[in-house]
Amino acid sequence: MSLISEFKEFLNEYKVTGLAVAFIIGAALTSLVQSTVNDILMPLITPFQPSGDWKNATFSINPHLGGMINIKWGDFVSNLINFIIIALVVFLIAKYALGEKKVEKK
Repeated sequence: MSLISEFKEFLNEYKVTGLAVAFIIGAALTSLVQSTVNDILMPLITPFQPSGDWKNATFSINPHLGGMINIKWGDFVSNLINFIIIALVVFLIAKYALGEKKVEKK
């Protein structure tokens, strides 16, 4: 068996081509969702923030032990929205496009 035929067999057996396509689509979906959140959704939240800059929005706490504690929540909220949208899309793809059934406990 030649090296080329072994390689083709490997690609077919482990479905590497499908995995590569899924990876590329996932990367494109991630950048699309990230752009949607950063450029469309988060600017809608900007008027409700005192500073008007959602990426650098912080919540400051002044404990009695000294020093300020700054919780940077703006970028976290953006990443949380990204995650929720991507997780929902992956769920919908698995449920409807792939026809996955609900996994039952054994």
